[in-house]
Amino acid sequence: MQPIRFIRPTARFIALAWLLLALLLSGMSSAWAQDDDNILPVTEAYKLKADASTPGVLKLHWDIAPDYYLYRGRMKFTGADGVTAGEARLPDGAKHHDEYLGDVEIYHHEVEASVPYTVAPGTQRLKIAVRYQGCHEVEPKICYPPHTEQLDLALPAGTAQADTAAPQTLGSALAQLGGTSASTPGTDAAALPAEQAFRFEALARAPNQLLLRWTMPKGYYLYRDQTSLHLNAAGLKLGQPQWPQGTVKQDPHFGNVTVYFDQVELPVAIEGDTSKLKQVAIEASFQGCQDGGLCYPLMSRAVSVDLAGGAVATGEAVAGPAPEARPAATLDVSLWAALLLALGGGLVLNLMPCVLPVLSIKAVGLIESGESPAHRRRHALAYTAGVLVSFVVLGLVILSLKAAWGAQLQKPLVVATLSLVMLAVALSMSGVVQFGASLGNTGSGLASRAGLVGDFFTGVLAVVVASPCTAPFMGSALAYALAAPTAQAMLVFVMLGLGLALPFLAVGYVPALARLLPRPGAWMDTLKQVLAFPMYLAAAWLAWVLANQRGADAVGLLLVASVMLAMALWWFERARYRSTGARILTVLPLLLALAPLYYLAHLPAPVAAAAAEGTVAFTPARLAELRKAGTPVFVDMTADWCITCKANEHAVLATDAFRDLLKRTGAVYMKGDWTNEDPDITAFLQQYHTPGVPLYVVFPKNGGEGRKLPTVLTSSLVDEALTEAAK
Repeated sequence: MQPIRFIRPTARFIALAWLLLALLLSGMSSAWAQDDDNILPVTEAYKLKADASTPGVLKLHWDIAPDYYLYRGRMKFTGADGVTAGEARLPDGAKHHDEYLGDVEIYHHEVEASVPYTVAPGTQRLKIAVRYQGCHEVEPKICYPPHTEQLDLALPAGTAQADTAAPQTLGSALAQLGGTSASTPGTDAAALPAEQAFRFEALARAPNQLLLRWTMPKGYYLYRDQTSLHLNAAGLKLGQPQWPQGTVKQDPHFGNVTVYFDQVELPVAIEGDTSKLKQVAIEASFQGCQDGGLCYPLMSRAVSVDLAGGAVATGEAVAGPAPEARPAATLDVSLWAALLLALGGGLVLNLMPCVLPVLSIKAVGLIESGESPAHRRRHALAYTAGVLVSFVVLGLVILSLKAAWGAQLQKPLVVATLSLVMLAVALSMSGVVQFGASLGNTGSGLASRAGLVGDFFTGVLAVVVASPCTAPFMGSALAYALAAPTAQAMLVFVMLGLGLALPFLAVGYVPALARLLPRPGAWMDTLKQVLAFPMYLAAAWLAWVLANQRGADAVGLLLVASVMLAMALWWFERARYRSTGARILTVLPLLLALAPLYYLAHLPAPVAAAAAEGTVAFTPARLAELRKAGTPVFVDMTADWCITCKANEHAVLATDAFRDLLKRTGAVYMKGDWTNEDPDITAFLQQYHTPGVPLYVVFPKNGGEGRKLPTVLTSSLVDEALTEAAK
């Protein structure tokens, strides 16, 4: 009788299995996009016809299927390849209250639009991108993501072409440079409204000395020679502005011009007697562009300046209240104080819940080092190196890009990748796969090198997951870093890293502390497996953040990637002592794990949910309305990935005491969700020189300046601030 043979999986069988999984993945996106046979494809629900027979005007017609509708406000028309689209003419739509978008206008059955356009000389085709969005209004109720159709049509005879003669004014030249009509900023979907792209403020450094400041987001610039200033005060005039050195930019019509990126501060003196005046009004007119994009027409802002210090914007162009004005060089704390605060903030980060799962890895590493002082020091130094290098890189990114603390978690792909890293580490700690050396051969040179590399990247991971947390003392230190010179700012980030690594440095170099570590033994395998569960919880928390960013589809893709990753690690461990061909097969499930990430990166953000009961969604315009009406406002800038934000909500903002306080003071609770990127919230954070969320600002009913609260709230602190604001 032949013995029974257990057939091992062959390469052919495994390859077939991966092929089936790939086919499953390829059909997954379409299955999710259309989970009901009654839902039409978007181009069938909204049949678009284009008529370019009239020179200079593109006529569009949508036939809308029954039980479907189109949003009027979600239509965009963008020209390409020498085509400039003007403002579309659309009929009024039916009034409709949308659960998420509020009061909107919609179209049923059919709708026509006329889009004026001009073309550059030599343009052969009319190419325009038409973007629109609509919904199915009966069961199953769904809304399509924004859909874009690329039109490529023949130009009719007699089409007017843009005049290429040199314009007589810089405004018209700027319009040609930006490729968009200077009279209609905002038609470029990537361009910010003028009030957000160019923020203007002023303050008095002395009774006869003003400091004017323009702040632009990355990629926007201000023209020096198109700026004019006027002082509305009898008997007074402005002296010669002291412009700093700017950037020389080549203008195709006017040669070399001087522009300013990011931020420019302009000292200017008041000539005349100001001793009897408390305030003066100054008007500024200026122009600027989005680099490589839209150029704006002449903008004017009026500012009333308190000669004792401070400024309030009064022009219509300003969408919200001006921030508390102070010179960028004025720092709230000294360098030594900032360094001490940074050291304390980094030290407290070790206790934050987002960091604790990673520290469990380091704790196991220190225990594994046994009683050897040399091993302990090597572990501690490698971990510290990973922390410090990561903080230096993070600091350079924040300072150079003017990013915010924790902003990388606004990227769904980063969140998903971190979740997979947490899962891989947890599977390793659970014994599914072993990375590097085992306990039995830690003395060999190769194993030592592998261990140090692992310690280094544990430090890197600790910094990455620490960024959503804002420990006490960190807010002032980071605010100092954003306002200080680069060298001093980098010292602050280094001290933050030193604080985070300090406990493990102490264990490595202080014998008395090292003796507190238990002796290594067989019990350590059990401990390592137990400590894997905080890592699993960290992966689950990141999946929850991803769900809030991109919805259930994103979580489904992450789960598929997680299964593929777990399979790859499982096969990697089984093939450790097999042939090279068997080990190479590990690459296949890893590649399959990347496919869902590709789809995930291209998922659109879901339509913003309605604000929770008792809160108002933040917009600059809504804040300005409430302040104009004399209503005290509590502004809460938060994010789902911000652990400190969630802790404050649980302890203070989601309590009955806070709700009663709002009723007693008549205050409005306004909430800004920064889980995804939001230019309005980013600009608000920059106004208050805040490195990231959380940010809490209380605006009083009398229209005074907002009061910025600490990042860690208490009920008594909020009660005192709102009570004062209601007076």
